[in-house]
Amino acid sequence: MSDAPQITLSEIAHSRSGDKGNHANIGVVAHTPAGYEWLCEHLTVERVAEYFRGLEPTRVERFELPRIGALNFVLYNVLGGGASLSLRMDTQGKLLGTAIAQLPLPRPEHLSEMLRRV
Repeated sequence: MSDAPQITLSEIAHSRSGDKGNHANIGVVAHTPAGYEWLCEHLTVERVAEYFRGLEPTRVERFELPRIGALNFVLYNVLGGGASLSLRMDTQGKLLGTAIAQLPLPRPEHLSEMLRRV
């Protein structure tokens, strides 16, 4: 494990999730345009696939939505068959948005530009 300073995704973005059958959809919305640009570089398909490796996604796709400062991830075949077939606790992927909010990321150099204004 690296000793480099880290943050969690929730410090610079919101997240929500849901399902489409056996696939999960995770939306990540940056608090600021600077955060969105940084996330485009650091919140990669590979990082998300590794974070959810325990759910055994068969594929992860990322879609960029720059006009709203968001990234959308689709995790294929991660819900144990979907709501009507799965015995998993979260058959609709609703908790995946909460889970990704805790994803550790390297601390951005200009973190203050990415924080939500209160």
